[in-house]
Amino acid sequence: MTADTQKPAHHHKKWQVLHHRIFQLYHGNTRRSRAFRWSLLGFDAITIIYFVVASFYHHIDDLHLVEEAIGIIYLAEFAARIFISKQRLRDILHPIGLADMIVIASLLAPTLAQNYSFLRVIRALRLLRSYHMLKTLRRQSKFVRLHEDVIFSVVNLLVFIFIITAVVFVSQVGTNPAIKDYVDALYFTIATLTTTGFGDITLVGTGGRILAVLIMIFGISLFLRLIQTIFRPGKVRYECPTCGLTRHDPDAVHCKHCGQVLHITTEGSD
Repeated sequence: MTADTQKPAHHHKKWQVLHHRIFQLYHGNTRRSRAFRWSLLGFDAITIIYFVVASFYHHIDDLHLVEEAIGIIYLAEFAARIFISKQRLRDILHPIGLADMIVIASLLAPTLAQNYSFLRVIRALRLLRSYHMLKTLRRQSKFVRLHEDVIFSVVNLLVFIFIITAVVFVSQVGTNPAIKDYVDALYFTIATLTTTGFGDITLVGTGGRILAVLIMIFGISLFLRLIQTIFRPGKVRYECPTCGLTRHDPDAVHCKHCGQVLHITTEGSD
């Protein structure tokens, strides 16, 4: 074998080693892999907090440097996921992949984000990546498995509130004197979803009124449903020793699938 043929083979082996290492970080069961996945969730949480805080200072140009740095990290993480993917085109065109690309574009092109402020709504979709990551962590953490329904309901609730608040903020800031920052939009959203309706902040314009109607019609029902799921889960996780069914009613005495007597620890039903 000549030196010219050995060189491509050597590079191919290096790519294989790199692919294996990155794959293990995302899908492995080692302590390092679990720490990596939890760190991704933590980074998502920190950047989401940053986006909320940055809404108070969205006219400061210095923040563009921070956003570009976040965008570079997002781009590297997205490229790593696509690199180890077995179906790259499908993952790129997946809603989560499309959301990530739009988020990255809005962060790396601050002028574009400034001219088209609706991209701030798209940034909120970064939460969906965290939601997707929780499905992987479910296999690695006993705590996540035991409280999966509550955790997913909390994540769904946060995603729901965050996106609605972002839509309210983007559509009203600059035109509605009552909504000057993200907290004002969050205050209106929570007051509407909880049916408190203080009335001190209202949405202006035809579009604002239509948005308020949509929040009241669809938002309140979904909000109440998620709250109910968090504080009173419909099912409990208890594996039937006979058939392996893991989801049962909180007050179940027998397994619905095989009739096996269950011994679920419960406080009883009302």
